[in-house]
Amino acid sequence: MPRAATNADVFNAIAESRRRDILVFLAIDERPVGDIVAAVNLAQPSVSKHLKVLYDVGLVTVRREGRQAFYRTNLQAIRPLHEWTSTFERFWRHQLTRVAERAEASHKKGKETP
Repeated sequence: MPRAATNADVFNAIAESRRRDILVFLAIDERPVGDIVAAVNLAQPSVSKHLKVLYDVGLVTVRREGRQAFYRTNLQAIRPLHEWTSTFERFWRHQLTRVAERAEASHKKGKETP
């Protein structure tokens, strides 16, 4: 089965690590394309393609000022991603607690042995 287009949904859009890097960079503040290029160390045409994908699925917003475009992460659009991944966060937190409990029990057992 062929993979869905990157602009089909947010999950496909964020499958590319550079797009995730761009989202993180833009989460703090609105930035022009030149700043994004410098931050992610990619050529401007590549950054523009990634921004288009992110824009098409609604993960970034754009504001134009003259010839310059300013991008920002659309935090509302990321909410469904956060909610979905939080299911797994709870699972891993539980797993890490179990690992810590086993490590502590093993450590105590090691201290008891002369």
